Amino acid sequence: MPCRIIEISTPAQIAEFAAWSAGRFAPDEAREAKVEDVVRGIIRAVRERGDTALVEYTRSFDCDSFDLSMLRVPDESIQSAMAAVPDKDLEILAEAAENVRDFHQRQVQQSWMTTREDGTVLGQLVRPVDRVGLYVPGGTGGQTPLISSLIMNAVPAQVAGVSEIAVVTPPRKDGTINPHILATAGMLGISEIYAAGSAWAITALALGTEIVHPVDVIAGPGNLYVTTAKRLLMGKVGIDMLAGPSEITVLADDSANPSWLAADMLSQAEHDTLAAAILVTASRDLAEHIKDELERQVKSLPRHDIAAAALKDWGSIVLVPNLDVGLGLVNAIAPEHLELAVADAWSLLGKVRHAGAVFLGNHCPEAVGDYFAGPNHVLPTTRTARFASALSVETFCKKTSLVATSCAYVSDNAAKIARLARLEGLEAHARSAEIRTNR
Repeated sequence: MPCRIIEISTPAQIAEFAAWSAGRFAPDEAREAKVEDVVRGIIRAVRERGDTALVEYTRSFDCDSFDLSMLRVPDESIQSAMAAVPDKDLEILAEAAENVRDFHQRQVQQSWMTTREDGTVLGQLVRPVDRVGLYVPGGTGGQTPLISSLIMNAVPAQVAGVSEIAVVTPPRKDGTINPHILATAGMLGISEIYAAGSAWAITALALGTEIVHPVDVIAGPGNLYVTTAKRLLMGKVGIDMLAGPSEITVLADDSANPSWLAADMLSQAEHDTLAAAILVTASRDLAEHIKDELERQVKSLPRHDIAAAALKDWGSIVLVPNLDVGLGLVNAIAPEHLELAVADAWSLLGKVRHAGAVFLGNHCPEAVGDYFAGPNHVLPTTRTARFASALSVETFCKKTSLVATSCAYVSDNAAKIARLARLEGLEAHARSAEIRTNR
């Protein structure tokens, strides 16, 4: 049995299920402490020995013949990759990137100013950061490159106006990078690419080495070592988010196709044994059919062992008395991906409070968002959709407040400002306002 069926009807049961689901996020403190110790050592080594440390780590874990000359990928390799990748693949990549670009261009925020009657000017300056580093996992020894992650991270940075983008990705055993990653970068106009992975690549981006210049923001997914490095270096550099295992919740009624929804659940279960695939429905008949479809479809997947383990440990088909209760459960889970596979999805959208991305209707699988539609697939996980948002243009921007006040404004308000400052015990603050009224 790859996925259990349970029944939930009360607020207490909803809370209990949400707590159970959150259990997969519970840290293995011993393992995390061990990983953190390793990553701290990597950070220290890269800080002290720079490129030499990058080469040593890469030799140990990725390519035993790696040397310093292979760290920066030459432009010729990018051009060769673009020539080697089939034209049809390049066309699909270009179309996907254009969809992502069009969506994110609508997120651009403008600087603004407002002038009050007394002449005071207040405003906000929106500016891109100068330099961004993108981490792209190589994927199974370079055989399953995460080209979609490169598009989803690079395009918003470009739309934001970032002038310098550096990409790091682990090399294959022969020291090369998968040509689809290089071709995607080339198509996006990115030429600064380094053959380095894991925590040492994150550290190089954050602190800089002799060859790798430090960046202002790091974005891109990675394993526990990558995530730990981002967490430890956060503050020295901005990061996108600390992502957890993938997750999908599907709210469905009798209009849904069981084989389609089983396929959608498996699309997340195949990511990781900790991935959560949850279906919520008021239809027992639909629940039974989906259970059967999961058992049938999982057997034919190349990653069937991973998907089956995820379904067994963290998958669920949840029977609820009605869709309103189902929506309460959805909001308690706050999933990364939410599919509304119901006859009238739009009527339910207003009741969704917490989700990273919502896919409406029976003809909108989560995979269209992962690769092609345009919205970003870098989404909050582990219930952080309660307060966090998808990666966006704003991830690569900063905002500066603008204040310009007149002599009259300070004279009229100095006493109030000084009073507030003295309430906080900050006499110099008070005097800096009052001194402008002394003529």
